[in-house]
Amino acid sequence: MPPETPPHSTDRLDDDDFPAYTMGRAAEMIGATPGFLRAIGEARLITPLRSEGGHRRYSRYQLRIAARARELVDGGTPIDAACRIVILEDQLEEALRLNEELRRPRAGSGGQAGA
Repeated sequence: MPPETPPHSTDRLDDDDFPAYTMGRAAEMIGATPGFLRAIGEARLITPLRSEGGHRRYSRYQLRIAARARELVDGGTPIDAACRIVILEDQLEEALRLNEELRRPRAGSGGQAGA
């Protein structure tokens, strides 16, 4: 059996959870400041991973969350409230996804309950 080959670095860039972006690049991508990213980290909206050197690194998923918070803050919502709103929106989206998944008929169940 051939040895497993390590994943290519480009494979990780397709991963929404891979911490590919530095704080400066992340802030630039969402049109915010590094201070804004630190503030939403302090509010526990996102928790950036740390490089071996201790620098914050952000994933694409975290940047989408941060961008949504920035939209709310730009609209006048206080940062703590914006973070709570984004967390609740994310929880609602997950609950709706799970609800839909549970409502789908299962393969081989025949579609009849109690039969």
